[in-house]
Amino acid sequence: MDSILAMIAAGLVVLAASAPAVRQRFQLSLAKHRSLAGYPRLARRIASLVRGYQYDDACFFSADEAPGDVVARGAAGFQRLARLYSLRFPKTARLTIEARDGLSDLQFTSAYRVPFQFRALIQEHLNAGAFVLASTDVTLTDLDGNETYDLTGSYGLNVFGYDFLKDCVKRSSETVAALGPVLGHYHPVVADNVRRLREISGQDEISFHMSGTEAVMQAVQLARYHTGRTHLVRFCGAYHGWGEVQPGIGNPAPVAHTYTLKDLDERTLRVLRNRRDIACVLVNPLQALHPNAAAPSDSALVAGGRSTRFDRRAYTDWLRRLQAVCKERGIVLIYDEVFVGFRLGQGGAQEYFGVPADLVVYGKTIGGGMPVGVLCGRSDLMRRFRDDRPLDVYLARGTFNTHPYVMGAMREFLARLETPAIQVVYEGLDERWNARAARLNARLEADGLPVRVENLSTIWTTLYPRPSRYNWMLQFYLRAEGLLLSWIGTGRFIFCLNLADADFERISDRFIAAAKAMWDDGWWWSDPASTNASVRRRILGEMLMRKA
Repeated sequence: MDSILAMIAAGLVVLAASAPAVRQRFQLSLAKHRSLAGYPRLARRIASLVRGYQYDDACFFSADEAPGDVVARGAAGFQRLARLYSLRFPKTARLTIEARDGLSDLQFTSAYRVPFQFRALIQEHLNAGAFVLASTDVTLTDLDGNETYDLTGSYGLNVFGYDFLKDCVKRSSETVAALGPVLGHYHPVVADNVRRLREISGQDEISFHMSGTEAVMQAVQLARYHTGRTHLVRFCGAYHGWGEVQPGIGNPAPVAHTYTLKDLDERTLRVLRNRRDIACVLVNPLQALHPNAAAPSDSALVAGGRSTRFDRRAYTDWLRRLQAVCKERGIVLIYDEVFVGFRLGQGGAQEYFGVPADLVVYGKTIGGGMPVGVLCGRSDLMRRFRDDRPLDVYLARGTFNTHPYVMGAMREFLARLETPAIQVVYEGLDERWNARAARLNARLEADGLPVRVENLSTIWTTLYPRPSRYNWMLQFYLRAEGLLLSWIGTGRFIFCLNLADADFERISDRFIAAAKAMWDDGWWWSDPASTNASVRRRILGEMLMRKA
């Protein structure tokens, strides 16, 4: 009897001891988003089970089970587009095909412009090519002499126009010509850049890197170094570069020290308050445009129903509450402003939302057209050695950091930020771009076209109100109208801040023309009984059959 009581008592002790861990685990589960994006490990497992397959010509045009006349319209429209592409882009397409075999990056981006089932026919007939020869402020010219409006924004780089950036690079080469590409020493422009960056960021110290991804990695490791903790928190859908900051599909390595939690959710704050292993929280302010959702890509657009809900006041309140919890628990708050820095305002997201971070990462734009990453932070967090423990150091020093030509272009960019001509651009920025989005939406609605746009300042995304298997086709109609998108398609397009009204109206006209052509060709036909959920169920059924 005594032994039984002893066993029960021991069990109760173990249960009591494990209760806090069980409670923390339960809280962590509640703070995860219910989509696969909230469960990176599960997403990787499921992705590994999906088998590739291609639609034949007949199924390509009837994947939505449209009536015969609608299918015929789509096929005829596709043939017209194919003829136009072959006539307009022959040289550009030919070089792209020749280069693709040896250029792995091009193979990847070419493959993931559309849902994989449609890939073969698109690559064969709608290849506009990936090579360009020249640029102006807002246009690019390809090998065939086609001048297109560039809505890629060079992945966010083009803030004030390509001519602005080209001049920064030109003046940089002149400024540092006497020194040239000397590494390991500093050109005097570095000191000027440090001064300006301290003023802009409101931080104490600066560290230079060759990419935004590298600077983000530095920020995370510094947080671990100074807190002695292991884990980082990122938010569902956010992009921060390669490695452990990007677990799930796309990362072949298992990530053991990253929590992916819900944005704008009180349960996430509860996790931060109660766990003792969290070193830092990574925030990409771009997520304010589409909280808890990944960057929208046409390759994954198998139905409609994509939504955004940018609410500046709500996101500001969220950042304030997040900042308070991080401060309370000694967690390092990191802003990844590689994409939005200098696009939302001269002081970036810190200024735009009015909530400062402990560490801030910039990239792309700040290099004035040259590759760069910059980390700005509090002096106690930026230090990479300890006076009292001289062998306890964090080794981080890139070979090409503070490259003279990069630093020279950065100096040009930062100096021009202070000029009246650039300061005027920032005045009324949100109001100007919100009004432009509203005008385009009004035109789309007046013409009865099932497309809408949403924006965070000059960063826009396209929404499709009705279920359709073919929304992704819009990117090819836009290209035919002289609007160039990045490899993720209509999911995101980016304008330079100082785009003239006349250019915007021309872009709007072309956008409307492309949408009308796509409508006329029947791609937006929809069964009245169809829903986004039913479309997804049908595709899931296809995949399961292929697996079997």
